[in-house]
Amino acid sequence: MSTMTETTPYEALGGEAGVKHLVHRFYELMDELPEAYGVRQIHPASLEGSGQSLFEFLSGWFGGPPLYAEKKGHPRLRMRHAPYVISQVMRDEWMLCMTQAITEQVADADFQAWLVRTFADMADHMINTDSSQACQHGVS
Repeated sequence: MSTMTETTPYEALGGEAGVKHLVHRFYELMDELPEAYGVRQIHPASLEGSGQSLFEFLSGWFGGPPLYAEKKGHPRLRMRHAPYVISQVMRDEWMLCMTQAITEQVADADFQAWLVRTFADMADHMINTDSSQACQHGVS
């Protein structure tokens, strides 16, 4: 019998296919939801590279193969996102998409809540500006 303590989040999401599905749906929502317009604007026109990077990061972060670290080293998320203005508004838009993707994919309420909290903690850590700059989008 498997419990959450014996199963990695990577396995609980369905391994490679499950993590890829989550990432794909997350970026679909970013493209579809008008409420995610600001966060969508700081991404490139094609989300393919962003999706691949997020998949590779999540793979290792959730206990699967450390694909991102093998390719690019330590994730250093704040450093890699430093060129972008990430406000509370951006964080909330990002979380809107991720929360919906998780809710659609994960049936187990406890695991779903854990995932949302885990992503929310990470998203909070990425904020690098105060709310007075919430309307500035993009980088050159």
